Amino acid sequence: MTKFLIVEQDLRISGTSQGIISRSFLAKLRIAYPNAVIDVVYLKSQPSDDQLHFLPVDSIQTHILNLKIPFFTKWANKLYWRIFNVSLVAKHIHSVYGNYISKIDYQKHDHIFIRSAGLDCETILGSKDLPILKRAIITFNEPYPTFWCTGSETALTNLELFKVKEMYSVVSQSKSCMATQLLAEDMGYLYGSRKKFHIIPHHYSDTVFDLSDTSKVLQKNKKITISYHGAIQFGRNIEILLDAYQELVKSNPVYKEDSEFVLRLKGIDLKKLAAKYAETPNIVVLDTLNFSNSCYEQQHIADINIILENGPIYCNILVGKAPFLAATEKPVLSISPERSELRNIITDQQFIADSGNKEEIKQKLENLIKKRLTSNEPVHPFGDYFSDDNFAKTLNTILSD
Repeated sequence: MTKFLIVEQDLRISGTSQGIISRSFLAKLRIAYPNAVIDVVYLKSQPSDDQLHFLPVDSIQTHILNLKIPFFTKWANKLYWRIFNVSLVAKHIHSVYGNYISKIDYQKHDHIFIRSAGLDCETILGSKDLPILKRAIITFNEPYPTFWCTGSETALTNLELFKVKEMYSVVSQSKSCMATQLLAEDMGYLYGSRKKFHIIPHHYSDTVFDLSDTSKVLQKNKKITISYHGAIQFGRNIEILLDAYQELVKSNPVYKEDSEFVLRLKGIDLKKLAAKYAETPNIVVLDTLNFSNSCYEQQHIADINIILENGPIYCNILVGKAPFLAATEKPVLSISPERSELRNIITDQQFIADSGNKEEIKQKLENLIKKRLTSNEPVHPFGDYFSDDNFAKTLNTILSD
């Protein structure tokens, strides 16, 4: 019987795309290996209600890590990082993760995954120089360090370059690595890895969530609802899209009468954005929702869902919401730079527009609105990229390497 061990950092149910991705990975792993033993070690930084009983695993050990930095470490770090280009604060955090990882009984497992979360990759870096790393497949979900995250304003300092050196050591010690397509290409090149960076997309499964809460869902007010839920960060340009939609509303009374654009945003001044488009009441700017309410709005209220990729030049990550939106079987419009992950996945050009070209965005958005006014037929912009079969095939390739 095949035995899996997965070290997870984020299994939260709301407020994080990584939690959704990681929970769905476990669901898809169970589908691909229904008779396998799946053991999870969950290392999290603070208490949270993660509804872990929804996860189809055989066992899960949860540890809440004390990541409080000692006073002396913080004091010494003020000078240390400037001289040695290494952060004592980061080293302390990695040692806390490493202390827990070093105690994991991994010898009985056939396959081991150590999965990162967020921009700091603490679980991966915490496993450096530990015996478990030699048998582990490590997962990158974001570029590391932050300088290589598209749209980041982080300066290229010696501190960032020394982070590359540290991660190179981790990559070299690991069994193998995996990430989404462009991220795998970029990280493999950055770390000069002699090991293959395997490509595996994010996935989504509704079986690992309680989606019964719809108490804060916005009721539909127009025939066509365009929807964007998410963060404005790393070069994502929402205003060029809103400018294009505003021009459509002003140019055609049908769009003014029959459409609305509802935005659920974080990472931006909502009041300032709402004030800018106050003359267009079709544009509704709201705060974010929990995952259950957000899912309902995007799946049952929205007619067209928007994706904003990082930018402005290229995007080397796969946005976490893509597999969820694929499951809705509704039209999407991806606002994407010239080089991006979704340009390799969405082959029908009506569902993708250049993030720097307002006229193209306007033309494609108008086309989707027109079509949706006359048809509610399911559509599949992503093809079978996020299917169970594709996941199983991809994972089998990785495990057999």
